[in-house]
Order: sequence, then structure tokens, then C-alpha cells
Amino acid sequence: MKKDLISIYELGREEIKEIFSKAFKLKKKQSQGIPHQSLGGKTLGMIFEKSSTRTRISFEVGMFQLGGHAIYLSSDATQLSRGETISDTGKVLSRYLDGIMIRTSSQKRVDELAVSSSIPVINGLTDFLHPCQILTDLFTVTEKRGSLHKLNFAYVGDGNNVANSWINAAIRLGFNLRLGCPEGYGPNRKILDAAASEATSKIGVFHDPLEAVKGADVINTDVWTSMGQEKEEKRRRKIFQKYQVNSKLLKLADKDVLVMHCLPAHRGEEITDEVIDGPHSIVFDQAENRLHVQKAILEGLMK
Repeated sequence: MKKDLISIYELGREEIKEIFSKAFKLKKKQSQGIPHQSLGGKTLGMIFEKSSTRTRISFEVGMFQLGGHAIYLSSDATQLSRGETISDTGKVLSRYLDGIMIRTSSQKRVDELAVSSSIPVINGLTDFLHPCQILTDLFTVTEKRGSLHKLNFAYVGDGNNVANSWINAAIRLGFNLRLGCPEGYGPNRKILDAAASEATSKIGVFHDPLEAVKGADVINTDVWTSMGQEKEEKRRRKIFQKYQVNSKLLKLADKDVLVMHCLPAHRGEEITDEVIDGPHSIVFDQAENRLHVQKAILEGLMK
């Protein structure tokens, strides 16, 4: 039976641990120049309805390193741009490919694609969730700290797809999470309700970013204005001013705090140069690890 990766919430704790274990092994093999072409003869179709740097390159290079092939499918260059349904697209692509990764706005489109496809579907990003990124973030913290056990995580900024997936991960893995978001810009209500009823750890939303980061071992942030929200940029910049990750904010966290950002960063807005380029930053380790974690996901779903 085929398996998809649509949301961290749909994964079990052991499945997440298995992804991390695979990623560690694959990263080591890559660094040592050991061939690991476990997906020889396999082809991944990559549907992009949103622009991308890291998602496209990491999946495309990942498939190459695993011995497979990746095909870039821009919606403008396919029949999706002329009204073909995502369901029909999934049924057709299932006859040609071994897996599909999609990066789009609508979570509903990803869900429909997964239902209609007989091959694995990976959520590369929607406006609602960003599972591959948060799995990578947690892998990177595990790499730096050895374990997620007893670590306190903070997220500062917009309650967007990244924030939603952080909450899903906290529910599944049981770590403490404090989110600092402006009033009216918090995470999805249904996801927060699931956290309230299912989480074994403390998950809370604060309107004061200083309260959110007190004693944090890890601080994560993201842009204040996501793709598709450009008309709100001026208003959001004003509302989010005090939610900047800067040296003042870091002083309230643990002295060895790790700082994360999924990129691209708007330097001088949600994060300052001195922080993103400073000794606490693991931002570019995160970016690299997208490659290794997604290779683990690809191997786990398509091998």
C-alpha cells in the first residue's frame, strides 16, 4: 500500500525517528563519497505552482544522488494551466512516475492529488503546512544537540504554515513549544485545538515575543509576509515590528540557544544580520539538511 507525506500530524513518532535515522546514514554516505543509488530507475515528478529555490534544488539533487530522475513540472507548462483537474493529473502521472512532490497554495489540492494518485505524494509546501521543512529543522537540532529530549522550542512571528507544522511536530514528538504571534495572526485554530486535546507537552501561544522566548533552547522564525500576501506587506511590517529576532530577544533565551529560519530571509525585518550570521545561527545547516532529510523521505516512500 502506498504511503504519502502530507502532514507531520499523520506520521507516528517511530516513522519520524526512521526518517531521521535514514537522513543521518544518507548524509554520512554523501560526505564520504559512498554511492547510495537506492532509487535507480525511479522518477519523481515535481509540480510547482509556487516559486522555489531550496525545494526544487534539494529534491532534484536528492533524486540524482539516489540514482533516480526528477522532472520539473511548472503548472504554466502543463494542462493544469488550462483547467485539467488535479485529480485527473494525479491519475495520469501515476501511470508514468514513481512519486510526486507538489508545492502549491492550497492544502486541498495536495489532499486531492494524494487521493487520486496510486503513487506516493509529498507535500513540498502549502499555505497551510510545510512538513518537509519542520522535519529538517528537527533533524538539524537533533544533529546539534543529540536529542530533542527536554529542549524548549520557541517560534516568533506569523502563525503561518511553518508555525502550524511546528505544532503538529510538538504533538507527535512531545517537546515544549511556545509561539509568539501578534493578536489575530496566530496559528490555525483546529491545529491548536488538536494540541490542546492531544499534546503530552506544553504548547502555548503568546502575544508577547519576549515571553515566548524565555529560556528557549531553540528559536525559529519566518518571514512576516508570505508568498501571496504581498498586498498586506506594509501593514504587516508595522504590526510585526516587535517580533524581530534580534540580539535583545536572544538575551532572554538559553545562553547556547540555536536560531533557525527556513529562508528566504528578509534581513532587517523578522531577523537581523547579526543574528542570522552570528554564532547561534544554524540557518544554513538547515538549508543543507533539506537535501538529506528529503532523500530519506524519498527513499522511504519510493524504494
